[in-house]
Order: sequence, then structure tokens, then C-alpha cells
Amino acid sequence: MKTKIVATIGPASNTKEKLKALAEAGVSVFRLNFSHGGASDFIKIIGVIRDIEAELDRHITIMQDLSGPKIRLGVLKEKSIQVGKGMDLLLGPTDRRVGDMPYLPFDHEIILESLVPGDRMVLADGGLQFIVRERREDGLVCLRADNAGIVTSRKGLALPGKATRMRALTDKDKKDLAEGLALGVDAVAISYVQTADDVREAKDLITAAGRRVPVVVKLERQSAVDNLDAILAETDIVMVARGDLGVECPLPKLPGLQKRIISACNRASKPVIVATQMLLSMMNSPAPTRAETTDVANAVLDGADCVMLSEETAMGNFPVETVRYMSKITDEAEGLLFDRRKLEEPDANKGMPEFLAYSACLLADKAQAKAIVAHSVSGAAARQVSERRPPQRIYALTTDPVTVKSLNFVWGVVPVFVRKEDETLSHLDRAEKFINTTRELAANDCAVITAGQLSRPSDTPRGTNLVKLYWK
Repeated sequence: MKTKIVATIGPASNTKEKLKALAEAGVSVFRLNFSHGGASDFIKIIGVIRDIEAELDRHITIMQDLSGPKIRLGVLKEKSIQVGKGMDLLLGPTDRRVGDMPYLPFDHEIILESLVPGDRMVLADGGLQFIVRERREDGLVCLRADNAGIVTSRKGLALPGKATRMRALTDKDKKDLAEGLALGVDAVAISYVQTADDVREAKDLITAAGRRVPVVVKLERQSAVDNLDAILAETDIVMVARGDLGVECPLPKLPGLQKRIISACNRASKPVIVATQMLLSMMNSPAPTRAETTDVANAVLDGADCVMLSEETAMGNFPVETVRYMSKITDEAEGLLFDRRKLEEPDANKGMPEFLAYSACLLADKAQAKAIVAHSVSGAAARQVSERRPPQRIYALTTDPVTVKSLNFVWGVVPVFVRKEDETLSHLDRAEKFINTTRELAANDCAVITAGQLSRPSDTPRGTNLVKLYWK
């Protein structure tokens, strides 16, 4: 299995027995959802995952997912409001209700002040839609229902296509981030990102906390998609969060957006996760639907590095079976990917690292190599090889404990931590030593090595500059 699986931990999967079974079934990254808990709720779970990591003798990554500024209605005076198409309602602060018109309490002052006639507002994950009809002199906003449905308290709200001044990190997120970093999470996902500034803010907070972990940007807003190039330049990993993104944009456009985002991430050698409702029916069924099977396979064929499970493993009745099924689907899709694969030379404007990665894959094909071994501190060489989607397994050697966990997000990569026990060993020496000692390669097996080789021990490392065929 080369496509990585991210699984969300919840009541259905928070025991050591279930977590170990999930890891054995193929989970590389465990997601801690801070929308449904704080750091104190995850202390024991993190300890259990570290124990499992030691028992299985493989690297497992823990990703903290911050809740972000989820925009919600307040608490309705009524238990619920039955809305008919064409009905007018008022939107405003909880303490400003006037008259008998149906009233939706909303205490996000910045957003309320930004609304103008014609803006579209979506509630209940797309189930109810409203159009802003007017701003009243008393500061309240009049809405007109575009369809029928029921409004209840604390429903999520989205403003498709409208950028707001809300930052991605709330005060709660900043507190959760600091506490999660102190507990030792390996990656941090930030929600409702709009601009590259949101990414920079998160990275500054991580640095200030004395940690260095990759940032995962969740693409949930149309404004984030519009700023994708700038965000890609700052982030380490991207998640196509199709739940909220599917509210922000018309659903028929969502498949095309997914393909565009994945393609942009592949070109930038940035890992990309596809998430939301991938095998949702398996919450209550031991097998997925045909549509879900096709959805997962298409994500792999589109170029996703990871596929993510949310409710399926957090609250479902078949968490382990779901991971096993996802693994089977991705395996089949990878076989089709290899059948269709055509190794293409990088564009002329690409740099030397991309051409070295291409050369490594080309040599691996011609020599019928069993593996590609990439040694780099940052993991960039392994990511660039992965972008070519070679059929060989990619072993990524690194001396950096942060990099080794971040490589769990990269398609086809087996992260290997190598210690600097002998400073006289070069990257090439370490790669050859790994090939000679690993049980994964047999005698006379061929491997392709990419590494950074220094002319003299005193030289400054300049990244990958060597490709070599090596027989064990």
C-alpha cells in the first residue's frame, strides 16, 4: 500500500486494542480532532500511540486538527424555526431581538457588519440557503429564504465566495496549539484558512513554542482556493476538506476543484490529503457503497498522497474494517495507476532536484530496481521522487526526527530514521549501509540511491546531487 491513510480517533477507536488494530490495518497518521476535545482529553491517547509505535517498530504520526473559527448561529429562543421558501427572517446579535419576525441570533460582529444585499448565506451544511435582502437602519440584517427547512440552535453558517476578516486561528486554537505541541504532536492542521498569512501565523506560534512540525492547511473556503499558489508556497501539506468546501462552492464544481488542488500540490511536491465522507456508509455497514469505492479510487488516480477517515473511525461501528477496506481499494487503484503511468520529463523551468528525481525513477525502471533509497535531511528528495509515482517502494532516510514523521504523509514513502552515530558516514554511505542491512531487500536486488554527496567533509551540504545504481 502506497497511498497513506489518515484516521480520526474517537469513542469507537480510542482503546489500545483498536488503535493497534488500526495501525496494523494500514493507518499511518492518527488525527486528534480538537473541535471535540482539548489537550487533556488526548494525553492518554498520545501515550498509547507512542507505545504502539514502539511495539510495531514503525513511525506513526499524530496530527492535531485545530477547530478554527467555525461560524455558528447562537441559541434560538424557540426550539426550532420552520422556514418556508420566500420567508423573511432577521439576523443579528442575541441581545438585539425586535418585533415578532423570526430571529436568528448571530454574535459574529465582524461578519455581520460585512454583509451586503445579494450575499448568499448557507446553513446546516448546505441544507438551507438565504439571500441577504437588506441592511436595516438598526443594524439588523434581513434575510430571505431560498428554500424550505428547519433551523435549530448552533447551526453552522457559511458565506460562499465571500472573504471575511476572520483569522484562521482563534484564541481557543492558540491555546490548543500550545498544549498540543507540549504533548508532542507531530503535525498541526489549521482550519478555515483564507490567506498565506494564516499559515505564517501558525508557523510563528510553533516556532515560539520551541517546536518544528509541519503545518497542514485545510482548504475549506473559496478564498483559500483563490489564494492557493500563495498558500502552497507557505504550507507543508494540504487537505482537500470537501465538507465545508462543498458548502462554499456549488457541489457540481467540487470534483473539478479537487482535481485542480491535487494537481497543484503534486507540481509543488507538497503532500495532499483528500477528506470527508470517503466511506461514510461504513459507519453502520461492514462494506462501502459502489460510489464510495469509486470516490476513493478516483482520489488515488487524481494524485492524492493520503485519504482520510473521519466519522468512520471516530464513531462508526466498523472502524478497523473500514481501514482494511480502504487499503484494499487504494491497492487496486494503485495497480491501475501503474498501468496508466507514463514517466514524463520535468518541465524545462524545473530545477536540478526535479531532474535528479526523474533520473532516479528512469534508472529504476530500466534496471528493474526493487527500491529507490533517498537520503536527505529535509525529505525533499523523497517527495520529489514520490511525485513521479514510481512502482518501486521509496525508502526515505533522514537524520531529522521531525522529517521522519512528516514523511508519513507522502505517497509511497517508507520513512527511515538514521542516527548520526558515525559522523564520518556520508549520505551515500548511510544509504548503502541501509540497503545492505535491511531485510526488505534480498541479495543481488538492485536499488537506486539519491543522496547529497560532499566533495570534502568540510563542504557545506547543497542538497541531492547524486544518483547511483547499487546491487546488494
